[in-house]
Amino acid sequence: MNLIKWAGVVGLACGSLLLGTPARAGDISCKMSFQLSGWSVFYKTASGSGTVRCSNGQSLHVKLRAKGGGLTFGKTKITDGVGKFTGISNVRDVLGHYANAEAHAGAEKSAAAQVLTKGNVSLALSGKGEGWNLGVAFGAFIIE
Repeated sequence: MNLIKWAGVVGLACGSLLLGTPARAGDISCKMSFQLSGWSVFYKTASGSGTVRCSNGQSLHVKLRAKGGGLTFGKTKITDGVGKFTGISNVRDVLGHYANAEAHAGAEKSAAAQVLTKGNVSLALSGKGEGWNLGVAFGAFIIE
């Protein structure tokens, strides 16, 4: 009798392995391609647009805004930006306000990279563009 029960338990355990494990939050990877332009004279502002594409086939067109302040001066335009998200379970998890702190200096052709956070979601931004900037700024990067 115990042998029959044991065989049943082993059979159920093996069967559950064949079904696979359910997806957990953060199991998909998402990338954003974007363009962004803006200026700063103590107050910093920028706007742009992008498209987020995820490994599960979801995609989303987004509006981008950056605003903040600090000791900052400049004008920049990013034409070839890339963002990589972590902590995503659905493409809509990318939407919201991300905390932003940066130190920057650049002239003419430039490149930049920074990491932003929103709760459990992180966003690593990198981009190439043109313009000039100098300073330290704090604020928000907003994806709508």
